[in-house]
Amino acid sequence: MSYIGEYLHSLDPKGRIAMPSRFREELGDKFIITKGFDDECLYAYSMDEWENIIAKLKTLPTADKDVRAFIRFFAAGAAECEADKQGRILIPQSLREHAGLVKDVFITGAITKVEIWDKDKWKQHNGDFVSNAGKITEKLAALGI
Repeated sequence: MSYIGEYLHSLDPKGRIAMPSRFREELGDKFIITKGFDDECLYAYSMDEWENIIAKLKTLPTADKDVRAFIRFFAAGAAECEADKQGRILIPQSLREHAGLVKDVFITGAITKVEIWDKDKWKQHNGDFVSNAGKITEKLAALGI
């Protein structure tokens, strides 16, 4: 499975958003949403992908303070979500605040996960990428891509 594309949706007054049907199909009936690392976005993972990540995190040395901080950040903010009959998911208030989600949001594919962005932050993030595309492309070429 791979998530691709971008979709503009709006949060309703209760903090719900319609997850694109293609993403819902791939995420499954229940999935995890947690804090993202980039520009205060959110990540959504299928339960299988979440379990893969958790298995990797369990192998990290928890005696390391940075590892503990990362696990706290990533896991403490996570919430299990399930779409209602209309395909809407409720994004918990703490996660909406973290990502600055108020009204218009972009739901984007990121190959192994779905990202949820405030509309303006998504546009800024894309603008930053475009202005740094040459440097980023060189880094990717060094990685063999």
